[in-house]
Amino acid sequence: MDMNDRSVQVAGSPLGRHRHICAFFNSLDEQHRVLRSFVRDALDQGEKVIHIVDPALREEHLKRFREAGIDVERAIASGQLDMRLWLGVYLHGGRFDKERALASVEELLGSGAAGGYPRSRLLGQVEWALLEGGSVDDLLEYETRINSVITKYDQPAMCAYDLSRLRASAVIDIMRTHPVVIIGGVLQENPYYVPPEQFLLEIRERRSVRESAHIAH
Repeated sequence: MDMNDRSVQVAGSPLGRHRHICAFFNSLDEQHRVLRSFVRDALDQGEKVIHIVDPALREEHLKRFREAGIDVERAIASGQLDMRLWLGVYLHGGRFDKERALASVEELLGSGAAGGYPRSRLLGQVEWALLEGGSVDDLLEYETRINSVITKYDQPAMCAYDLSRLRASAVIDIMRTHPVVIIGGVLQENPYYVPPEQFLLEIRERRSVRESAHIAH
């Protein structure tokens, strides 16, 4: 069966043609009301799950997956559940490197098909970029450019953000880089989404204005 013959359910609703999802949560409890079904459905259908996680929360996520009835040890042992830490995917040398992060995610998405899985689902906690000395612009550029990678592989990818760790201005811009959004546990097409080419131009213009202001002073 072709993977597109089976709809992907996210937060109780079918995911349409857009696969890049931005999910905002206020707590880990709220996250797992969405994440547990996203992960469990994938495993039940023989799909691969790639979970990029905060090292400090890895065991807590695994505990909650177990409580949701997921055989975590079996899934990890078989390679069907691939838990990756931020440090090995997003952060290199202690800093966020958007070019290497993009390459890492593309490699991970390609690994599922190479391993014979009909579909892979990528799940990442992403506020790391702002916590580890990264800039908002670098994060936004990454989120904008990853759209083309996700489209290439046609795999569902959910970027989960802890609202308590983000400034309001960052939340608005992050939302604009995703065609699909989850807010309050509800999946919806994002009316504020800006196409990648347009948003990349906006980022470059912002940088230019800041650099000009810095030179002027």
